This record gives sequence, structure tokens and C-alpha cells, in this order.
Amino acid sequence: MASSFRKDQSKPKRVVIALGGNALGDTPAEQIERVKHAAPALLDVIEDNNEIIITHGNGPQVGMIQKAFAISSTLDEKVPVMDLPECGAMSQGYIGYHLQQGIGAQMHRTGKRWHVATVVTQIEVDADDPSFQNPTKPIGPFLTKEQAESQAAQDPSFKFVEDSGRGYRRVVASPRPRRIVESESILNLLDNEFIVVACGGGGIPVIRDTDNYGCYKGVPAVIDKDMAGALLGEDCDADVLVLLTAVEYVAINFGKPDQQNLTDITVAEARRYADEGQFGKGSMEPKVRAAIRFCEGRPDRVAIIGSLDKAPEAVRGLSGTRIHY
Repeated sequence: MASSFRKDQSKPKRVVIALGGNALGDTPAEQIERVKHAAPALLDVIEDNNEIIITHGNGPQVGMIQKAFAISSTLDEKVPVMDLPECGAMSQGYIGYHLQQGIGAQMHRTGKRWHVATVVTQIEVDADDPSFQNPTKPIGPFLTKEQAESQAAQDPSFKFVEDSGRGYRRVVASPRPRRIVESESILNLLDNEFIVVACGGGGIPVIRDTDNYGCYKGVPAVIDKDMAGALLGEDCDADVLVLLTAVEYVAINFGKPDQQNLTDITVAEARRYADEGQFGKGSMEPKVRAAIRFCEGRPDRVAIIGSLDKAPEAVRGLSGTRIHY
């Protein structure tokens, strides 16, 4: 971003800020309110002479979209079951739209004339990733056996598992992200004074289609959003990765009398704690692993895990858990 974004002429830090999907609420109305609340904190990070790239989760949002199509398809045969790549693209679009609106409104309130744009982002994965042979990531609503069989009849590639007597859910692969297809577009926007929203929900997983001249095609899978955020930081040569969640610090011995909040740890310490199982597999551990991956790309990088309400303080080193070499 050019110097018109900044208070001074010094080289800004490039900061990737990752917002959790749950932090954005479960409905469009909730999301609008939460984005409105988050926008001042995001712009405060820019005021500290940083340029920002925003990424976000989409779990509740993509689930809502997929559920709407799934239920509609059982009521009206003319409504198709919408597959995951398309649902992911829809969620990126409407979450990005709300972020553009909320950030834009805050810029008007504070007299800023910056720009914000959303990039519907594809992320290349390996077609031979082992997770495709053993899909375990549950997605979508709980279905009856008959509903699951009906959807599987429409698309034999759909795999369903019974979940503890609660019904049947579809399961998909969770491959490792390899490359951001639109990375050059993202960099071009950054160089032209845009706040960029990208890689929403981990991005849309794509592979090379050998039957179509090696072009990309979407695959039904879910990329870990934190790992996608780390890859976004790598591809954009970011200095700082900020993973925002509901708590201010990462903790060891969480929920026990000897719980300890971590404020500053090395990559080696973070890896040791993660290997010991100190962090929740489906909650904090993916964030810590993503922070490690980001820092490994360049030894002067810093990853921060903290709360959305204190995003500016986290970037300044006054809040959150800092991970570094």
C-alpha cells in the first residue's frame, strides 16, 4: 500500500489478520453487527503503520448455505444439492460483502479514504493428498438415513457416516493447502492501496484437471482456515500473522487449577506444548500449528494469537500470545 495510507513514510509491516467464523455470528444480521463492532479495531491496526490482509472462517455460514440447499432439494426436485466448492464461494462472497460494508462505513465515520476489496480465493491442494482416501471432516446438517441415501443417489461421490445416533452427516477430506491461485491478484491489490479480504473459510480447494488442459477444478473438501491463513502470510510475504479468537491468550493446563496463560513463547516451545496435547485438537491446536508454520518461513516473523476486541493491542505486543524464533 502506498504511503497515503500511513501517518509516516516508514516501511509498513504487512499483517495478516484471521477472524474466526464463529466470531462473525450465525445469521446475516448477527454478522453485520459483529463486523460493525470489529471494524474500528481492524482500522486501528492500519493507523499503527501496518497494511492488513483479512481472512476469515466460514463454518456457520457455509453450513447455513449448504443446509438451505439440502433441505430445499428434499422438498423440490428442481432444487439441486449444492456441493461444497460452490457453497464455499457463496460464503466468501457474502462475508466479504459484509466486511467491505462494515469497514467502509467505519472509514467514512473517521474520514479515511482507503479501499477494501474481496477476492474469491481458490487454493490448490494435492490430488493425491491422503485425506481424500479417508475423509473424516463432517459437514452439513444431520439427515435421516433416507435423506442421506437420496443425496448419495444424486451424487455417488457423497460419503455419509452415522453420528452417535443423531443422524447421518456427510464427511469430506481436509487436505493440506499448497498454493493460493489468486496470490498475484492479492499482491496487486495490496500494492494499489487496498485492504484485501481473501482465503475466506480456508479458500476453495482446487486440483489440476488433467482432462481439461491442466485447468483447475473444485473438489469437495475443507481446508483448515488457520493453515490457509499461514499460507496467505507466506505467499504475501507478511511480517505478522494475527489469529483472532474468543480468548486473549493461549493457555497450558487449560481449565485446571494450574492453568497458565502464555504471553511470549518460541516456536520450539509452541511445538513441544502442541506435541504434548496441551491444546484442543479442534480449537487451539490448529492455530498454534499454523503459527509455527508461518514463523518457519522467515526467522524474523511473529505470530500472535489473541482476542478480536484487542487486535490493535495484540499487534503492538500488549496482548495475546506471541510466537517467534
